[in-house]
Amino acid sequence: MIQRRTEAALERCLPPATTAPTRLHAAMRYSALGGGKRIRPLLCHAAGEAIKADPRLIDVTACAVELIHAYSLVHDDLPAMDNDVLRRGRPTCHVEYDEATALLVGDALQTLAFQLLAEQPAAPSPERQLLMLTVLAQAAGSRGMAGGQAIDLAAVGLALSIEELEFMHIHKTGALIRAAVLLGAHAGGADEAALQTLGHYANRAGLLFQVVDDILDAEGSTVTLGKTAGKDAAQDKPTYVSMLGLTRAKELAARLRAEAHAALDVCQADTVRLRALTDYIVDRTF
Repeated sequence: MIQRRTEAALERCLPPATTAPTRLHAAMRYSALGGGKRIRPLLCHAAGEAIKADPRLIDVTACAVELIHAYSLVHDDLPAMDNDVLRRGRPTCHVEYDEATALLVGDALQTLAFQLLAEQPAAPSPERQLLMLTVLAQAAGSRGMAGGQAIDLAAVGLALSIEELEFMHIHKTGALIRAAVLLGAHAGGADEAALQTLGHYANRAGLLFQVVDDILDAEGSTVTLGKTAGKDAAQDKPTYVSMLGLTRAKELAARLRAEAHAALDVCQADTVRLRALTDYIVDRTF
């Protein structure tokens, strides 16, 4: 199973908790290991599998993406951001440790992701691997996830248009999901046509993930989700549910699922696993 494979790979790449500075390393492991759906590594492996990439190369890209994701969650939970106390069914990093440690954990996980992708074999050629570093950096930076988070924070209490909401989530959530797909494809040396097709698929899948996340936040319980349910509404954040209502948000999710599947119809590769993951994104309950 890819989740177990990714967990083992993360175990290997994270510094041991016994290595100084021990508290920081323990907190990094606390935040990155032992939980989560590992959607991004799953997408990374599925895209790489479609291009017949070496799974050992995909392990590197999958870990790099997941480390970026883990850092983003640590920072997202901080009092200066969403001020959440629960993540993956246990106390958030700043609650378990402290705010200063959580800040350093996020910084360290992010830099470890790039160190891993720079040092370990992850592509058929050095030129391709350098391009992959650029893909990940753009997805994580101001034109990707960090920029989307800035837009999200600025949007609290505002009435956004559906186009503005989509723009926000293309960056905040979609950019890293797209990077996961593209990095997996790059690990297999995908040509430009395959990259364009898989990129289009990832754009739909990224928005789909966010729409479903908004639905789960509105319908799920804290116990089921492993994080505070209803926090978006409590913080007056614009979501697909708050803008469209549950029924229309679910209709949008169905449409995005169909569009993601349609994007794969023209892909000259084995996309069975990507299709299954698309359905899992919709059908998951947490």
